[in-house]
Amino acid sequence: MTDTADLTGKRVLAIVTSYGVEQDELVVPLDHLRAAGAEVVVASNEPGDVRTLVGDKDPGRPVPADTTYDAVDPEGVDLLLVPGGTINADALRLQEAAIGLVTTFAHSGRPVAAICHGPWAVVEAGCVGGATLTSYPSLATDVRNAGGRWVDRSVVRDDGAGFPLVTSRTPDDLDDFLREVDALLDS
Repeated sequence: MTDTADLTGKRVLAIVTSYGVEQDELVVPLDHLRAAGAEVVVASNEPGDVRTLVGDKDPGRPVPADTTYDAVDPEGVDLLLVPGGTINADALRLQEAAIGLVTTFAHSGRPVAAICHGPWAVVEAGCVGGATLTSYPSLATDVRNAGGRWVDRSVVRDDGAGFPLVTSRTPDDLDDFLREVDALLDS
């Protein structure tokens, strides 16, 4: 993906747990957004390094957490990024403070971008009703049960739940995902 968007002055908050996020779903967006000039803050359930995984099993590159969910101030943040990884996403949806951040963004009309299993957090927050979205295929029933419409596409951008929501299926779709994230931040 080429860095064509100038995202200088834009602020992005990425929420993950300290273990199990899919490496490329965190590292690729972080590197891309920062290279485009955005300030990206990584919030986790605990301070220290986020231990990423490749394919939910092999150790990936550690990423330092900048803050915790409880300590982060979402005021003035332009977009919430929710990477996946099965282990990360399953644990994330049980983190009350993280789900509170999703709710804060959705209710304020600010964009949320979630990839792979990341949409589980949006489902848990009760914010997919009326939206069309995609995800890793195993979340389709959860999305439907929460009032959303699940489709099998590389990326979906939708405002049906009352806020801009960008979703994507897997790391293979990162170029399409980041194109839509850039468009939201550049608008």
